[in-house]
Amino acid sequence: MIPAAFDYVAPSSVEEALAALAQYGDEAKIIAGGQSLLPVLRMRLNAPEWIIDLRKIESLRGIRDDGDAIVIGAMTPHSVVGSDPLVQEHAALISKAVGHLADAQIRHRGTFGGALAHADPAGDLGAPVLCLGAEFVIAGSGGTRTVAADDFFIDLFETAIGDDEILTEVRIPKHTGWGAHYEKMVRVAHQWPIVSVAATVRMDGGTIAEARVGFANMGSTALRARGVEEAIAGQPASEDAVRTAAARAAEGTNPPSDLNGDAEYKNHVVGVLTRRALLAAAGS
Repeated sequence: MIPAAFDYVAPSSVEEALAALAQYGDEAKIIAGGQSLLPVLRMRLNAPEWIIDLRKIESLRGIRDDGDAIVIGAMTPHSVVGSDPLVQEHAALISKAVGHLADAQIRHRGTFGGALAHADPAGDLGAPVLCLGAEFVIAGSGGTRTVAADDFFIDLFETAIGDDEILTEVRIPKHTGWGAHYEKMVRVAHQWPIVSVAATVRMDGGTIAEARVGFANMGSTALRARGVEEAIAGQPASEDAVRTAAARAAEGTNPPSDLNGDAEYKNHVVGVLTRRALLAAAGS
């Protein structure tokens, strides 16, 4: 299908983009890469009168070291994020997840902030940023504010970004030296995950001193598996210990039943993937 007619503006600064949002209000949609929005427009599931394209705003691109965190600009393409040495060293879980995100073409066109702002619960990035305790920097007419990852994802396709605001960057606390792994179950390559598990662990000898585990497509938002994290902390990185912790994976989840499987099936799968992800992250 062909999208409904719309007008187009490509501001060159965040201030210009915010002014366009203020001017066009509910009649406008932001495009930050288009890999989620364009299919929606083509199917006419949304028909905005204005498209505000952020691709000319250079200040929204790039990755930098900021002391105890790395900062990823919202308009940085996935391909750049996944291959960046800072990300690979200090936030390996992000790099691992990006490697599973769709295909190479989409990774070159889609943007890190665009995917997170879209907030698809089956997206590949929500669980990793939750695990790493990311912070989202959001700009509006009154200035900027920072929102913790735990408070950013509100519901299905809903985030803490206001209608008159723009996500500008994501701050990722450094997890240097942590093991990381991303397990994703799909029917065919490059698909949205039926279930996926992100895991990163800090080892102390043969013991898992600390772990962070997150899920995609196990509820209306990405989720942290806090029960698993509590159960595995201080335990050896053994099959038995990890299996016991992974048995708590389905706690607090509410997976959707769909053509790929019902909730009971996904609750089983998430336990299996959690065990695999933890063992791989721990190097076992």
